[in-house]
This record gives sequence, structure tokens and C-alpha cells, in this order.
Amino acid sequence: MSSQAPAHEDAHEAHHGHSHGHQAGHGSFKSYVTGFILSVILTAIPFWLVMGEVFDNHVVTAILVMVLGAVQIVVHMIFFLHMNTKSEGGWTIMALIFTIIIIAIALSGSLWVMYHLNTNMMPMSPEMMKNMP
Repeated sequence: MSSQAPAHEDAHEAHHGHSHGHQAGHGSFKSYVTGFILSVILTAIPFWLVMGEVFDNHVVTAILVMVLGAVQIVVHMIFFLHMNTKSEGGWTIMALIFTIIIIAIALSGSLWVMYHLNTNMMPMSPEMMKNMP
């Protein structure tokens, strides 16, 4: 039995070891706690901005909420997904850049379509709304 234990441990080490052939950083307890605390703060601030009605202008509040949401995405990618320029030979960053470009195209296209639908929509009076089927 003792002759099989080292072979089994070596196979276990090879399968569960930290050298997976890429240099992805695995998180430590400290990095997970830091990411969690930053995520809580980045969630609490927009909640306070909206619920406390801190700004009179709702556009300013919406922009701040979106910016803090983008910062929170970056925090999640760094502290929880361990994305950096060294992991996977830089392919994770390339995938991130591609994803950001696709999201920007989808969001700007959606906003453009909604804006033009709103400006080109025929106005309806309340009397016209009553006569609709």
C-alpha cells in the first residue's frame, strides 16, 4: 500500500497543482475579501444616490450609477475572475476588449434606434388613445 501512495499523491499533485500551463493568478483570501468589500461599497453608493435622491437632476444620478457599475465590473474581473495581461498569453484581455466593443455597438445602436423611434413617432392625443382597439 505504501508504494501506491506516492504515485497517487504525484498524480493528485499533477492534476490539482498550481502549474496549469498558464500563468493565471489564483486569488488569495485577502484579494477575495478586498474584492468583496469593494463590491459592497460600489453597490451601496448607487443605492444611496438613488434612494437618498442626492442630485436633483436624474441624468446625473443615472450617469453616476452607470460609471460605478462599470467600475464594479472591472473590480469583479480583477479580483474574482483574475484577469490580467499575463494570464492565458493575453487572450483574456483580447476577449475582454472584443466583448466591450460588441457591448458598445449593441448599446449605442439600441439607444440610436430608441431615440429615432421616439422623435419620429406620431404624437397621440388622449382622445386618439380612447378610440384605439
